[in-house]
Formats: sequence, structure tokens, C-alpha cells
Amino acid sequence: MNATTVAIDLAKDVFELAFADSDARIVQRKRLSRARLAAEFQNRPPMAVVMEACSSAHYWARRLAAMGHRPLLLPAQHAKPFVRGNKTDRSDVAGLLTAFTVGDIRPVPIKSAEQQGIQGLHRIRATAVGWAS
Repeated sequence: MNATTVAIDLAKDVFELAFADSDARIVQRKRLSRARLAAEFQNRPPMAVVMEACSSAHYWARRLAAMGHRPLLLPAQHAKPFVRGNKTDRSDVAGLLTAFTVGDIRPVPIKSAEQQGIQGLHRIRATAVGWAS
């Protein structure tokens, strides 16, 4: 298998992965538990890892970057139009791969744990200010 890119649909328990070759054809699919995801990438050569941007995507992006991979977080509102058919984990990863190959979607910068913590504090504050008014 000569996969150069993988798309991951993040979830609570089971993650859907689609590995694609340099021609953006899906060559392998996997469903992995949270515990098995990191182990899957330990022995793989560096590749582009495409995920929909969310708080857990930033965590996984930091972990995968530490292993030598190149994580890319795509904004959900820009990736969603590329999902064909019913919304399933399988169609979501195919849509992420398609959105990645289009190439004109600007990826979201990966946040550090500290940046995510500050963002959480700002959201808590905004909620508290809303209650006071």
C-alpha cells in the first residue's frame, strides 16, 4: 500500500480512517478505537493527515505532528459540501479527502494546549457575562 494521505473522522469511541494514494484514490479503510489510533501511525512513513477542525482534532494534530506526520485541519463549514450522500463516517472521510484535493481550502492553524485552555476561559467568561445581563 502506497498511501500518502489519510483522512480521519474523529468521534468519541470509534474513528473512521481512509488512506489515499497520490492520485487521491482510497486504497484502504479502517475503523479504529481511540486507544488504537496512535498505534496505527507509529510505524507509518510521514503522510498528510486530514481532519475536520474541532477541539479534539487539535489534540490529535499535536500528537501526529510529534510522530512526524503533517496534520491539516479543515474548517467544517468548508469540508461539509464535499460529503456526498447520507452523512456517515465513511462518507465524511471521503468528503474530507475530496476537500483536501481541491486545494483552495485554507487549513486551520493547530492550537497548542495553552491556546485551547485560554479559548475555553474566554467562552466561560462570555457565558457568565451573558447571565449577568
